[in-house]
Amino acid sequence: MSFYESVEVAISGAMGIPFRILDRSPIGGGCISLAEKLVGSGKTFFLKKNRASFLSQFVNEVASLRELANSKTVRTPTPIASGVVGETSYLVLEYIPIGRPEKNGWKLLGKQLASMHQNFGTSFGWNRDNAIGSTPQRNTPGKDWIVFYQEHRLAFQLELAAKNGFQLAEAQTLLNSIPQFFEDYDPKPSLLHGDLWSGNVSFDQNGQPFLYDPCCYYGDRETDLAFTEFFGGFNPDFYTAYDAAYPLDSGYELRKTLYNLYHCLNHYNLFGSPYNRQATSMASELLAIAG
Repeated sequence: MSFYESVEVAISGAMGIPFRILDRSPIGGGCISLAEKLVGSGKTFFLKKNRASFLSQFVNEVASLRELANSKTVRTPTPIASGVVGETSYLVLEYIPIGRPEKNGWKLLGKQLASMHQNFGTSFGWNRDNAIGSTPQRNTPGKDWIVFYQEHRLAFQLELAAKNGFQLAEAQTLLNSIPQFFEDYDPKPSLLHGDLWSGNVSFDQNGQPFLYDPCCYYGDRETDLAFTEFFGGFNPDFYTAYDAAYPLDSGYELRKTLYNLYHCLNHYNLFGSPYNRQATSMASELLAIAG
C-alpha cells in the first residue's frame, strides 16, 4: 500500500466514510514539515509530512490542539489522523480555508486569547514534553514559575546554544538575576499556545480568527504576549482588546525581553546567526536592568 493509500485509509477510518484523494497540492510557509492540501470525496484536509521519527512531535501537536480546543475559546484545526508509512510520518488536520480578518477580527482574537489564558492549571508545565519548532521543550510540572523558567526554558536553550557554538557571556549571571524581574509579580499557570507568532495565526473565510501549530503548556501568560511582539507585533486592536479583557501587569514591558530571549535562543539553535547577535543584545539589556 502506498503512502497516500495509507493516508486515505486512516482518514476513512477516522471520519467513518470512504475517502479517496482526487487532488493534492503543496502548501508553503512551513519551516519544519512539508504540507499539502488533500481534496477528494467532497472533503478537504490539511496534511503535514516529516521523517518517521517525527511522529512523536505530531502526537504532541495533536495533544496541544485538543488542550486548546477544550478551553472553548479560540478556534483551532481539528486533528483527524496521524501515523507512519515507511520512512514518513504524517498528521492530517481539518482544512480551514484562509480569508481576511473581519472588521473586529483582531479584537476578537485578543478577547479570545484573554479567555484562553484564564484557563488555569494546578502547576506550571504540562503532563507531557513537546517541542517548539523541532527543539525539545521540557514541561516537567512544578509550583515555582521562576525555577521552571530558569531550568526548563532559558538554561536549556543556553546549554543547547553552547553545544551549537554560541556561548552567551554572563549566562549564569543572567539566570541568577531572573528573580529580580518578579519581585512584585506572581504569575498564575495559564494555558498557553506556546509558539504564538503571526505565522501561527490566521482568519477563516468569515473573518474569524484561528490558531495552529501550538506547543502548549501552563505558564505565565506574558510569554505568549511577548512572542507576538518578537517579529514586529500584531494589529494594535489585538493588544487593546486583550488588555481590556485581562489587564497586563505593568512589569510586562520589562519581562517581555526576558521571555523573548528564550525564543531568540531557540531561533539561533534552529537557524543560526544572526540570532546570536540579537540574543547578546537582549541579554545585555536584561543584565543592565537587573543591575
